[in-house]
Parts: sequence; C-alpha cells; structure tokens
Amino acid sequence: MASISQIQGVGLGLKRELIPQIQSLYGQPEIANINFVEIAPENWIGVGGKSAKQLDWFVERYPIICHGLCLSLGGLAPLNTDFLQQVKSFLHQYQIPVYTEHLSYCTDGYKGGQGYLYDLLPIPFTEEAVHYVAKRIRQTQDILGQRIGVENASFYAAAPVSEMSELAFINAVLDEADCLLHLDINNIYVNSVNFNFDPHAFLRSIPSERIIYSHVAGHYQQTPKLLVDTHGEDIIDPVWALLEDAYQLFGAFPTLLERDTNIPPLNILMNEVNKIAQLQRNQQTS
Repeated sequence: MASISQIQGVGLGLKRELIPQIQSLYGQPEIANINFVEIAPENWIGVGGKSAKQLDWFVERYPIICHGLCLSLGGLAPLNTDFLQQVKSFLHQYQIPVYTEHLSYCTDGYKGGQGYLYDLLPIPFTEEAVHYVAKRIRQTQDILGQRIGVENASFYAAAPVSEMSELAFINAVLDEADCLLHLDINNIYVNSVNFNFDPHAFLRSIPSERIIYSHVAGHYQQTPKLLVDTHGEDIIDPVWALLEDAYQLFGAFPTLLERDTNIPPLNILMNEVNKIAQLQRNQQTS
C-alpha cells in the first residue's frame, strides 16, 4: 500500500465536474500545486465503465485519500461492518493509505435499523460518549487493519446533556481510541463564531502529533453569529489567518481545499490551492 508519507502539500476534493479539467491540464504548471486528491469511498466503491477508468487514471498519477460520509461513528445503530469490509478492499485495491471519517453521527438507529439522516449531527460531549465513540473507532481500525483519522465537525446547536467542551471531547476520543486527527480549519472557525470561543486558543490545545491532514473551506454566513459549513463559498480572511497560525504552530501539514457546492472552473479554484501552497512555502522557509 502507498505510504502516508506520500500525502504532502496541497490536495483538492475530486468532484466529477473537475475530472476532465484536471486530466486536460495534467503535467502543466497551472495545476502543479495539486499534490493529492480526496474521494468519498461511498461514491466510488463498485463503480464500472467510465468512472472506473477515471479512477484508474487518477490512481496512476496522484496519491489518493478517502474521506467517508456515512460511517456514523456516534450513531446508535451497530457499525456497518459489511460496508467497512468493502472499504478495506477498496483501500487495498487502489493502494490508498488514508481513510478518515467525521466525529459525528448520521444515522437514527430507529428500531435497531440503519436510517440515514443525510446530515452530520453532533455527538453529546460526555464521558459516556467518549467511551462509546472510541470503542467504535477501535472496532473500525481493527476491521481495516490501520488507524483512521477523525474530523472535528461543525455544528449549530449544542447537545443539552454535554458535560465538557468540544476540545476536551475531541482530545479524550483521540487519546482513548488512539486514532489520528483530520483537522478541519474551517469547522473550528465556524464553531467559534456559533459558540463564541477563540479559535486560535482552540488550536493551541490540538495534539499536533495526531494531525494526518487538514481541510480548509468556505462557509455561508446566515447571520453575523450563525455560520453554516457549506463548502460552497470562497475562504474568508479569518480562516486563512487560522490556517497560517496552524502552520506556525504545527508546521506545514498536508491541507486539502474542500469545495462541494457552487464549484467554479478549475482555474478559479487554483487561486485558493495556490494560496495554500504559498502559505506552506512561507512556513517552510521562515
């Protein structure tokens, strides 16, 4: 399997509309700062025909990482072990060294079933939830035969039974599960506005040795005190500043640009890809 050490520099989420644009410019200086790409395994497992050929093309040319959408680490229903076996085979087939998921839940567990809610919802920040989620992460890692990364999630309403801060919860889960951290810079900023905390202070308590890579993205401002993590807007200056601060604290770790809606042409997206690369170079030479 490809090595995690190959995941370096700047990445881009591989959306279908970007595929022909990247293919047509491959090897050209215009996209030289795309160093790796990210896919959701749910969208690619078992594909055939044109999609399979496209995936093969990227596997031959770029390091690939997987960021899952539906595992529901905090959900009530049992983990979907059949799906995890499919993920394991997919990672092995395409030599993909990294698999991450959200530190949230997206299933209701109604009557023991696996009803998907099509949203990522916050887990109550309690000691009981730490043990529960950490156990499910360890089960996932045992099935896959490798450590996974968990992403700090954005949220909009705090669970009423929470006993600890988001930061304390994240760190407790990372420690008990002995997993990696998929650090989402924009999610820290979104939550800091929605729940009134200092995002830069939050960063300073992140265990840097667990960071595997990061996401950075834009969001929608519904009101001055309510931000929605849409991945559909340009990155704003406070998020850029938070990413730069993270590099100064932890070094220039791999960072991926997320853009899931309102996707502009690749040449426009490259403005933000190139800015991430420049921030990384600035840190490496400082």
